[in-house]
Amino acid sequence: MGRSNRPIQHKQQADAPRANIKGNVALIAKQQLNVQILEASAKVSLTAGDNSQSLLFRAAIDRINELLAPEFGANAIQNAAATQDNSPEATAGRILSLSTGFYESYAKQHPGEDPEKLATDFVSLIRGGFEKGYGEAKDILESLQVFNGEVASGVSKTYELVQKGYDDFLAGKLASINQSNSVALQSDV
Repeated sequence: MGRSNRPIQHKQQADAPRANIKGNVALIAKQQLNVQILEASAKVSLTAGDNSQSLLFRAAIDRINELLAPEFGANAIQNAAATQDNSPEATAGRILSLSTGFYESYAKQHPGEDPEKLATDFVSLIRGGFEKGYGEAKDILESLQVFNGEVASGVSKTYELVQKGYDDFLAGKLASINQSNSVALQSDV
């Protein structure tokens, strides 16, 4: 009996390092897989972070559409956008209205600042944002190979109208400031 146990014991002892190696290989493989999963998860998180505003916008639009569907039909927001005036003049008007509409809030955040500097800085800020957005949109249209002909002329006209609108807005603010200063000076005399 002792002899018959020895070969089995010897075989088990000989197999133990192999099993240990196999266990280590499996553990290492599992650890490598975990690292790969974590790296992929980090990449997805970073990508989602880069697109967080797009994700938020898309989710909000989807939920709003769901709520509006009973009264306005499916894709109510997209349908409303499709029927809006997208001419260069109308588009420029919306851009100007939305961006210059923040002037009073901007002014409240900068109390005591020189009114001329305030107006100039505000227009510089919104103009910079518009130019960045315009550049990105133009790049997208160029990459799609549709920035030509009527599309290019419409986008360029919108750009010119917005720039003129910012110039006019600033000129109006500066004229109002100068008029207020003149009235203040005259009342002091």
